[in-house]
Amino acid sequence: MKYFGTYIPQEYLALKINYCRRQLEMLPPVSMHEQQSKGKTVTRLVVGDHRFNLNSPSGEKYYKIMLLRNELEEKLNICEAIWKHNFLKPVPEYEVPKITRTLNTGFEKTVLDSNFFINLKEDANKNYLKSNAYAFNGNNYRSAAEREIAIFYTEAGIPFKYEPEVWFNGMSKPAYPDFVLLIPELDTCKFHEHCGLMNFNNYVRDVTLKCGTYAGSGLLLDQDVFFTYSSDDVTLDIRYLSAKLNAVVFGTMINSNQ
Repeated sequence: MKYFGTYIPQEYLALKINYCRRQLEMLPPVSMHEQQSKGKTVTRLVVGDHRFNLNSPSGEKYYKIMLLRNELEEKLNICEAIWKHNFLKPVPEYEVPKITRTLNTGFEKTVLDSNFFINLKEDANKNYLKSNAYAFNGNNYRSAAEREIAIFYTEAGIPFKYEPEVWFNGMSKPAYPDFVLLIPELDTCKFHEHCGLMNFNNYVRDVTLKCGTYAGSGLLLDQDVFFTYSSDDVTLDIRYLSAKLNAVVFGTMINSNQ
């Protein structure tokens, strides 16, 4: 891994490990067996003492569970290996909290969960043309910094949408945050704005207005939304992004009862 194995968001990594462990505890083990029946090879799923044909409703259900378990086990193995390599202490064990954060769009309050994320229109900002100079994984980004951010999130296994269309309270037209992240372990979303022209006064004023827009829509700065910064003279250091991400995820967890 170019970034995630080096710049470790410690609390977020612990969250991933605890989440995978808890999910695996709740899902039944499923195995696949092939056997001969009347001269044909039949595939059956074995769950405890029960066997199901792969094409039956129960078989399809448990097949999906088997795939999910395989995915969770793979993620858990990777995260535990990264933890063991970087930290000389056991992974803290805890129950993953239930998170419910809402966005006031001006029309309604929307829960910032996986359904919200799925329905976002990705790469919706057509106001400014983009070149293919900063392409990654099928998307064109507006700067080298945004491209590096996309690489980091991809390596970290964090679903994100680039410049999606979002309505905020008090606005007569939609806005296009740089990144909207889904934190699957908490089933909640984060807004990430990367500000790359902080040495220009007009740009700084626009950033200030963005802060007001987010706060006016019921979002908490440095928890629901966070900012990273760079300029012509100072490039983005991925360690900075890792620390910011870690802080907003950890802050959401410890404030989950508020």
